Amino acid sequence: MGNEITLAIIKPNAVRTGKTGPILAMINEAGFEILAMKMLKLTKQQAENFYEIHRGKDFYENLVEFMSSGPIVAMILRHRDAVNEFRKLIGNTDPAKAEPGTIRKIYGVSVQMNAVHGSDSDENAIREADFFFSEIERFY
Repeated sequence: MGNEITLAIIKPNAVRTGKTGPILAMINEAGFEILAMKMLKLTKQQAENFYEIHRGKDFYENLVEFMSSGPIVAMILRHRDAVNEFRKLIGNTDPAKAEPGTIRKIYGVSVQMNAVHGSDSDENAIREADFFFSEIERFY
């Protein structure tokens, strides 16, 4: 299962500005299957736990504050080589450097407010999927 799934999050800025539908359409059109999806608002503690691997980095506190600032949409996506294929679809972390046509180029505002999160490895995809979804919330 490892390389067939990735976790995606539509971040608070994109949800707040009404970009959830268009982003979901791009994900769908790129051939990703949604295995699980929910809208929720992370508490500060939940955001700290999710981004634990970044604790101590200069952007950690701002990231936690931002990710707990409003609703997000979390999803488990399935696709062949899901992590790499989704990262191609979303583009560079910095929207200014992202390829034309990518989600971050179209909907991102800044490095932090770049519209979407995507897992960066197969291992993190599994860990992140487990953070948000129980087995009964997944539809394989």
